[in-house]
Amino acid sequence: MKSEISPHLWMPEPRLSFHPDRATDTELHPIRGLLRFGPYSSGLVPDPIRIATIAPAGGGERLYAFMRELNGTAEVTERKDYLQKWPGFGQVFSVRMGGAEKDCHVELGRELDREFDASATPHVILAEGLQRAIRDLEARRDAFDVIFIYIPTRWARGFEGGPDDDFDLHDHLKALTAARRIPIQLVREDKALSYQHRASVMWRIGLALYAKAGGVPWKLSDADEETAYIGISYAVRPVTSGRSRFVTCCSQVFDAEGAGLEFIAYDAHDVDVQRENPFLSQTEMFRVMSRSVDLYRRRHAGHTPRRVIIHKSTEFKKEEIEGCMQALHLCEAVDLVQVVEDVGWRGARIASKGKPASYPIERGTLLGLGPRECLLWMHGDVSGVSDRGSYFQGARSTPRPIRLVRHAGHGPWDTTARSALALSKMNWNNDALYDQLPVTMSYAQTLARVVKRMSGLGPAPYQFRFFM
Repeated sequence: MKSEISPHLWMPEPRLSFHPDRATDTELHPIRGLLRFGPYSSGLVPDPIRIATIAPAGGGERLYAFMRELNGTAEVTERKDYLQKWPGFGQVFSVRMGGAEKDCHVELGRELDREFDASATPHVILAEGLQRAIRDLEARRDAFDVIFIYIPTRWARGFEGGPDDDFDLHDHLKALTAARRIPIQLVREDKALSYQHRASVMWRIGLALYAKAGGVPWKLSDADEETAYIGISYAVRPVTSGRSRFVTCCSQVFDAEGAGLEFIAYDAHDVDVQRENPFLSQTEMFRVMSRSVDLYRRRHAGHTPRRVIIHKSTEFKKEEIEGCMQALHLCEAVDLVQVVEDVGWRGARIASKGKPASYPIERGTLLGLGPRECLLWMHGDVSGVSDRGSYFQGARSTPRPIRLVRHAGHGPWDTTARSALALSKMNWNNDALYDQLPVTMSYAQTLARVVKRMSGLGPAPYQFRFFM
C-alpha cells in the first residue's frame, strides 16, 4: 500500500465582469472592480434609491445620520491589504440614495420599550412592535424601495426566543417582509452604528443596499455559456409547528455568468429521514428539478442548459439521482455533487529545501482522492489582489478544503471545481473577496432558515434580494 497521494492541480482566481458589453471591464478584486468600472447594472436601477426607516424611540436622528454617512467618504482602517477607501454611495454605484417621503419614517413609541423590559417573552413584544411598523409602511409601498430598521443593543434580550422557542429576530423579520416583497436592511447598533472601522461598514451596507434595490454589482467573467448551477437545501420546522416538517429550498438557479435572482421553495411531503437528514423521493426530486429548469428556461428564451451542476450538502440517494435524471433528460451532462464542509484535511505549502512557505496553500488548489472525490481549497493565498503580492483572507489558521463527492457525472474535475471556486465570489451581501462555500450552498442555507418561518409558500418564484 502506497502512502503517496495524487499530484495536485491549481486553478487561477476567477475574474469578475463589471459591464454587459465591454469584455475588458474585468477584475479579480470585486471592490476594486466597482471603483474602476462601476456596477454591472449601471443605469438600470431606479434613481434615487428611496429609503424608508423604522427606529426605536429617540433613535430616528441617529439612523438618518447613518444614511448621510453612506453618502460621505470613509478611510480604510482595517484589512488595509484588501479594502479600499469608501468614496460615497453615489460615486461607487452611479445612483443616488436618500430618505423617502416624510410619512415613510416610523419612530416607535416608548411604550414598546416599557413593555419589552417588563415582559418574560421580550422577543414576542419586539416582533409584534416591528411587525406593526412594517405593516404601516406597507400602505406606502410605492413611495420607497428599501426599509432600514435600526436595532439598538438594548433590545438584545429579544433577538432570540427561549430554549424551546425556534425564534430568531433577523430571520423572523426577513420571512415577514419577503412574503410582502419588501426588501429590508437591519442596521444594528453594535455591528453598524458603533463599529469603529467605518469603511468596512459602508462597503457592506452599501453593497447590500444596491443589491436589495435590484442592482447587480458584478457577474462572473469566464464560464460555460450553456451550464446551469443549482443548489438544494432543506429547512426543518419544529414538530410543534403543526405544518410539514421539511421544506425543500432550491436556491437561485445560476446561469453561466453567475446570475440568478430567483429561487423556488415548496413544502416537501414524501421525505425519508436518515440520521436527521431528509432525502427526497424520486417524485419529489423530479418536481423540484423540473421547476428549477423551468426557471432557467424562462430567463433564457426557452433554452435548456447543455450541462447542469447540482450542489447539496448531503449525499444523493438512488431515488434522488433517478428523479434528477428524469427531469434533466434533455441536458447532455448532469453532475450531482455533494459539498462537504466539515473535513479533517489540512494543506501546507512547502518552499525550497523543504521549508514551510511564508504563506499558506494557494486558493484554487485541487487534490484528487479518487474517481469520485476531490479536495478543493476555497480558502488560501491569492495573488494579484494585494500590493504585497500575496493575500490571505482573514490571515488566521491553516486553510481547510471542502470535499466534493460526485454522485453522477464523469470526466476530469476541472469544470466542477472551477465553477465552485467562481461561485464563491457571487455573494452580493458581503464585501469579502470570496466565501468559503459556493453561493449555491451559502444562499441555500440562508433561504432555508428564512423560508421555514414563512406562513405560506406560493408557486411563484421568489427573488433572493428579499431574503438577503
